[in-house]
Formats: sequence, structure tokens, C-alpha cells
Amino acid sequence: MSASSALDSGYTLPVWVAVAAVAAVRQLRGDPPAERIGLELLQPAGQRELPIEAVAPFADGSALAISRCDPGPGIDLTRGLAVWVRARWGEPLEGACFDVQAGTGVGRLAEGGEVCLSGFARDLLQHNLAGLVPADRSVSLEGRERALRTSNAAFGVVEGLALIGTQAEVQRSAAPDQLQGALDELRQRAKRPQGCPELVLVVGENGLDLAPRLGLPAGLLLKSGNWLGPLLAAAAEQGVQRLLLFGYHGKLLKLAGGIFHTHHHLADGRAEVLTALAALEGVQGDLLRELHSSATTEDALQLLRQQQPELEQRLRQRITAAIEARAASSIQATTGLTLEPGVALFDRSRQLWGVGPRGQAWFAEAAF
Repeated sequence: MSASSALDSGYTLPVWVAVAAVAAVRQLRGDPPAERIGLELLQPAGQRELPIEAVAPFADGSALAISRCDPGPGIDLTRGLAVWVRARWGEPLEGACFDVQAGTGVGRLAEGGEVCLSGFARDLLQHNLAGLVPADRSVSLEGRERALRTSNAAFGVVEGLALIGTQAEVQRSAAPDQLQGALDELRQRAKRPQGCPELVLVVGENGLDLAPRLGLPAGLLLKSGNWLGPLLAAAAEQGVQRLLLFGYHGKLLKLAGGIFHTHHHLADGRAEVLTALAALEGVQGDLLRELHSSATTEDALQLLRQQQPELEQRLRQRITAAIEARAASSIQATTGLTLEPGVALFDRSRQLWGVGPRGQAWFAEAAF
């Protein structure tokens, strides 16, 4: 793509961090300034020429570069976000040419405090910086982003944005083109000689980042976005025999109430579904009303855990079993085929929160 070409798609936050990082390192090296940076995207493969907003040297020998986030069309809280990366030379490191320090607005994991950086983001930085950093040095990168109000805190990420994109191009979870992309990928997998007998449908980037860490095979993961109903049906029609739904409990809870498009702008019902299942498990009176009025699913479950921990444990089992049953019923009703998905849910601390009866087999051999 030429330097004058327009972006053909929006790009995720790790891409814009890498653009600024490369520009800052080029400044450290004394390379000529450039208005655009050639970046190898990795996923999907290919190089793009992406704009850099500003680059400047500092008196202490470091360099600062700024890129401007462009996620493409659609609603995205990172639109126009200024990404600042300050780079300075350091001692050589084993296994990497860089390290990352979190500045203002960069998310840290609540447990441990390290920068929340996905494997894709690390690979993207390593691949694009390796040819610029001398063998006898490394480069220290300090990131800084404008802190935005996002759902990161719901997943144990504090102080700012998590760099957890798993690919270069933005996938808009509520947009029809995201559904079409997932359907196309599923059909391509089904055309392979071995077909697509196993599949893990993952809701959201947090799920994609977490699933391999919990032992789920990366090659089986497919991002569903919010379009779970059509993808469940398509999985059955494409011959999937073993299916797992993996996502945040506050999102997949909706399936227990028969809601199969999970974007909150279209349908919610989490409080109603949660309190109905809690009532069936025996919660009554003021506690049930408090659960219904809680601001989030996480808050409601924490309240129940504090007051009736044994009942909260039973409710986990009821929720996961209800999601599995409703998903299987939806597939049968829409396709006439029998496919009984398992389900696994994680909480805001990015820990496995509940696994349904059919989901248990997926984790039987995984080490936690």
C-alpha cells in the first residue's frame, strides 16, 4: 500500500502503540523523520503504511513519538486517542529486544501490577522493533494513553486501557460485518480435510486473551462478538460436534434467559435472568431485591457470596447449566440438529468462575 493510500480498515490499539514505538526508536537511531511508518501487521499478514503524528528527541537521550488511534467506522472509545511512546536505550535482554513500562492511562493487571499486554501486542512490537535495535542493546518503552471510561476494570485491569488486541484489524462486535467475518471463517474451517469437529466460540477480546492461558487450544478459538444465535446455528450446520462457549459471566448470563444477541444496546435482561435463577435456588426477600438492584452482575454475585456463600456456589452451577440447556434448545429449534454446547465463564478478576456440566470435559486435562 502506498503512503497516500487510505486505511482500508480500522486498526486495534496495539497497532497504534507499535507505530509510535517504531517511530520513537527510529528517532533514537537518528533515522530521517517520516510522516508514515511501515508496519508488519502479522494478523493478518502484510505491511501497512500508517501515519505518525509527531516525533521529538529529549535532552536526556530519549525520544517521544505520538500516533493517533483510528479504529475505522463504527462506535469505538479509542477513536482519536493519542498514543504516546517514549523510548530509551537499555541493556540487552534475554529473549526480547524491548521492555514496556506503563505510563499514565496504560492498564495494569490488578494482581501483580504488570502491564496488561496481549501475546499479539508483544509479538507485534518484537517483530517490528527487532531489526531496529542493535544486538548489544534493548529499548525501554514507556507508554502513555488518555485514560478512558471502559469496561477494563471489570476484567481486573486498572489505571487505564489494556493492550489486549489479538489481531491488527478492528472487529466490531455488534456490526453485521463482524458476524459475516465469523461465519466465513467457520465455513473455511469446515472445508478443511479434517473439517471442524471442535470449536470454542469466544465473546470479546478479554476472552481471546484469557482462553489459551486456561488451556483452551488457540487453534479452536473463534471470536463470536455478540452474534451468538446465528453462530450457534451455523456451527451445527457446518458439522461441529463439540462446542464450548467461553466468555464473561455478565455477558453470557443473557443466554440463560433466551437472549442470543448479547450487545446491551439491543437486549439486556441480566438483572431479571439473575434474580429469576437466584429465586429458583432459594434466594428470597430483601436479598433478592438487592440482587435485582445491583449495578452490575459482578456486584450482585459478590453480594450473594458475602451473605450466602454456599448458595452462591449452587447458583454458579444453575447458571452454567441453564446456559448450556438454552443454547442446545436454540440450536435444535433453528436448525433441527442436535448439538449440545458446553459453557465456561470467567469473572472480572479474569479467573474461571463457572463451568457447565458439558463444559467440564474441556478443562479435564488443562493445568491451572
